[in-house]
Amino acid sequence: MEGKMRGVTLFADWDPRPDFVLGPKDIEGRQTYQGSRVWRNPRVEIVEYDIPKPGPREVLLEVKACGICGSDVHIAQKDDQGYTWYPGLTGFPAILGHEVAGTVVEAGSEARDKATNELFKGGERVCTEEMIWCGECKPCADGYPNHCERLDEIGININGGFAKYIVLPARTLWSLESLADIYSEDDIFVAGGLVEPTSVAYTAVVERGGGIRPGDKVVICGGGPVGVAACAIMKRQGASVVIISEPEEARARLGLKMGADHAINPTKENFCEKVLDLTHGMGADLYLEATGLPTIVYPEIEQTIWLGRTLNATVVVLARADAKMPVTGEVLQVRRASIVGTQGHSGHGTFPRVIECMGDGMDMLPMVTKRITLDQVPENLEMLRDDRRECKITCVDFD
Repeated sequence: MEGKMRGVTLFADWDPRPDFVLGPKDIEGRQTYQGSRVWRNPRVEIVEYDIPKPGPREVLLEVKACGICGSDVHIAQKDDQGYTWYPGLTGFPAILGHEVAGTVVEAGSEARDKATNELFKGGERVCTEEMIWCGECKPCADGYPNHCERLDEIGININGGFAKYIVLPARTLWSLESLADIYSEDDIFVAGGLVEPTSVAYTAVVERGGGIRPGDKVVICGGGPVGVAACAIMKRQGASVVIISEPEEARARLGLKMGADHAINPTKENFCEKVLDLTHGMGADLYLEATGLPTIVYPEIEQTIWLGRTLNATVVVLARADAKMPVTGEVLQVRRASIVGTQGHSGHGTFPRVIECMGDGMDMLPMVTKRITLDQVPENLEMLRDDRRECKITCVDFD
């Protein structure tokens, strides 16, 4: 397929902080696993590209929906020294956007659809994982593709979905056909773009957090898209009480709509006292840290674990932050509590399970509070730095 397309592209200057030392997987001047230590003066431009061509096991996807993630916002955001906020794997320049759904328009000779085990023919409606895992390194072989040693991430260190077309490995695509009876033609793709952030939440609270048993209590700290998705997943899994802690009123209301039973405003209420009150002094079985403010939020969680009566609580650290979390070992020991980290969404059958849940009535579309054009992506990235009233903003027009 010949022609041109436009892509919302992040540029930045390779300017390592004085104390930064390249790691074995960093690439001088191109890629690092510690973005906030290296990349300076991030800036967003809409640039023209040739439409890419798929290889033998790849497909060319026409993007129909791509959501703005908090990672996109933080990549484009500067700290007071001009460095990007995002602390993880980054390689620039790159087209942003990784919450992608669309239609296959061209496929390589060996590109197969996992849903049918047949070669892609074109026209298939699919979404994609954001993590391009190799399948050959030890973490991949051990069943942990989220921790692939040769990981690429679309919209992070390789070109992403804020463009009309994107080339992707066939192995990362998942069929959206099971949503055809639930959503209209356009909404299938908008819902498909929500599979990725919902799978991040699923991986956090189910795979890494160990899930819950019906009747357990859960606290979700942070009412962004992943936190709100976690409310829906936990309620569906049988939590008796789901509490969302979120200062922005609009996001807190959305959390309640998506499955939370109670909302706390941690800037106006005492987090520990309120959680204990809502759980009759027990505290929660699972806490999700999805704020990116661990130095503020974790001590409140820890105090609640200490004063509550629930043993075996699990704290899942999801949000990325270039900050050290203050942990008191004695609390974990006495209360038999644990902290686990979570990254990504790939493997474990997560994507197909999330799609099946959506097809079975777990409607995630209320998360989308605004639909925009490609030209509006840069201004909305900037707006989301300071204005958190919107939950998920999705690009649906790429011309």
